[in-house]
Amino acid sequence: MIYDRIAKGYDKALAPFEKRFLSRWRRETLSFLPENARILEIGAGTGANFKFYPKQTRAVASEISIKMLRLARNKTNQIQLVQANAETLPFAANSFDAAFATLVFCSIPNPSNAFAELRRIVKPNGKIVLLEHVRPKGLSGYVFDFLNIFTVPLMEDHFNRQTAKLAENSGLKILEVKQKAFGIVNLIICENDKKS
Repeated sequence: MIYDRIAKGYDKALAPFEKRFLSRWRRETLSFLPENARILEIGAGTGANFKFYPKQTRAVASEISIKMLRLARNKTNQIQLVQANAETLPFAANSFDAAFATLVFCSIPNPSNAFAELRRIVKPNGKIVLLEHVRPKGLSGYVFDFLNIFTVPLMEDHFNRQTAKLAENSGLKILEVKQKAFGIVNLIICENDKKS
């Protein structure tokens, strides 16, 4: 797995981006989560979001890469860490009040399965918040389509995902999409509309 291979140098590689904008975007993303709630993070990586978690009743961070999880353990003793695939989450229905992911859905092989799991484990009308790089509109979108030819086999990263559309097609209600970096990154705020 690629994330096991890159885990050791992951934080160092992202450090310049965290300093310039990623940390700010992470803080904003997690600000949409409810306080005093049961919260699940999908794809926690090495734990870059932990310092921005709101006050919560219960927090669980899931991650598929065991090596990433080992690094994340050094950053918290209050968040429960679980090795899990986003497409088959080991939690009962309606276990969480809210869930979130940052820069994760680009690397999930079948995002529809992951969205179905989120709809299952988040209670009705619960928040699901995503920060994702996406296929931008206009001519840039075609550039991302071309890059995708290389990024999928090299990094398991889908550069041209239209994550908000996938979330909506899965039955989530899109409350707001905030564009960052000329639309290359989206902050997507959803509600688990279990009636659809």
